[in-house]
Amino acid sequence: MDTVVERFLELPDAEHTVNVFGTNDRNIKLIEDKLDIKITARNNELRISGFESRADMAVDVLKKLILISENGDVITEQNVRYLLDLANEEKLEGEELPLDLVCLTYRGKPVKSKTFNQKRYVEAMRKYPIVFGIGPAGTGKTFLAVAMAVKAFREKQVSRIILTRPAVEAGERLGFLPGDLQNKVDPYLRPLYDALYHIMGPETYHSNMEKGVIEVAPLAYMRGRTLDDSFIILDEAQNTTPEQMKMFLTRLGMGSRMVITGDVTQIDLPGDKKSGLNEARRVLKDVDGLAFIYLNERDVVRHELVQRIVKAYENDAKGRGVNG
Repeated sequence: MDTVVERFLELPDAEHTVNVFGTNDRNIKLIEDKLDIKITARNNELRISGFESRADMAVDVLKKLILISENGDVITEQNVRYLLDLANEEKLEGEELPLDLVCLTYRGKPVKSKTFNQKRYVEAMRKYPIVFGIGPAGTGKTFLAVAMAVKAFREKQVSRIILTRPAVEAGERLGFLPGDLQNKVDPYLRPLYDALYHIMGPETYHSNMEKGVIEVAPLAYMRGRTLDDSFIILDEAQNTTPEQMKMFLTRLGMGSRMVITGDVTQIDLPGDKKSGLNEARRVLKDVDGLAFIYLNERDVVRHELVQRIVKAYENDAKGRGVNG
């Protein structure tokens, strides 16, 4: 039977204490509410009071938050909620942190993984020439891939960045859209432009676009090409056909890396069309030299409500027996 206990944890110095507590103690209040415990600061220590299992969870979460602060990072509500989820599932072990520096933006702001699945994704992109990042909206699949591409480009590991998407989504076809070809494809490619712009900055971004070392194009433009010395990202890959996916994967040239991102719960292809991403999962699952990394609702780094929405849709799909 779970008994009421008190646990004690030494407080870090004032700077880290403020970071751990959060503005108006909101991080502490969140831990208290989620675990139904009481946390008080007394002298140079924290006193955690509550049922034993919950108090122990709180200690584990607080230790990780202190580590995050000592690592030089500002603690966010997303950090706290994520660690609470892990603690609740008894997956909060060891001294490892999910934070992993990918690169710096042009303003000097660090781009880091924020969850352990994101960290595995980043590590896979460092290790394998082809990586599939599969998961729901908001899990950082595209942004982290673009960050890794920019890092590789800055370090002269590649000479080009190529970003592509299938240009047929949500039942719309390019022929029905107004304007010239560039006007037609821009709405589909906007998230890729935005990620590059955010990391590289406007001047560097526009300069590299003009030089042709950054290419953002619909998937159809990849046919017949061999892409050497490039970092290539295929986004929204769930909306490729199996033929398009095979075509894309076989473009890989010497010195190149590919990242394929997609959400298998958001397939917009006509009902009689198979998803190239799902086919790739089946066909390539035992192929050496590539990696499949799966992210889930716990890895959502947008508003907490997005996480709850994703989870609700997943539960609904499971209840109806729909396979992702």
